[in-house]
Amino acid sequence: MIYIHIFLAFFIPNMIGYGGGPATIPLIEHEVVNKYHWMTTAEFSDTFAIGNALPGPIATKIAAYVGFEQGGLLGAAIALFATVAPSLSLMMILLGILYRNRHSPRVKRLSTFVLPAVVILMADLTFDFFKTSVNLIEWLPTILIAIASFIAMEKFKVHPALVIFFGLCIGGIFLSGV
Repeated sequence: MIYIHIFLAFFIPNMIGYGGGPATIPLIEHEVVNKYHWMTTAEFSDTFAIGNALPGPIATKIAAYVGFEQGGLLGAAIALFATVAPSLSLMMILLGILYRNRHSPRVKRLSTFVLPAVVILMADLTFDFFKTSVNLIEWLPTILIAIASFIAMEKFKVHPALVIFFGLCIGGIFLSGV
């Protein structure tokens, strides 16, 4: 039964997620944290942060990790298959349709209307992570880390992996009680 749950937990978000890997993360988080209770929000945010620091698509790394934690190597393989195969199949079909109709104004507006929904999904995920951080290390360190991360990435164009690494180090210092 666990393998069916692993498959569904990653198949459904990747079937209905539109807008790339980041758009599916809140949907995966809902399945993993809220529906199946395999992780807490804090554990999912740690997995997300570490997966984001590594090269490659984020959804597959999260799938492999969660699948392995729940069902070993077979669980990881099922989660990866559920993440990649449906999206790849649909992408090939839809890209053929979009390419044939690429000059249509309706097709051009499609992405314009979908973007606000993706922004809301990412904002909701960010709010959940922010709330978890405040619960773990209080308001002031959370706000300082958030502001420093924003400035590092937007003003100084620091790679997100380095920002995450320094965030992990600072978070480790706060959690160790130093």
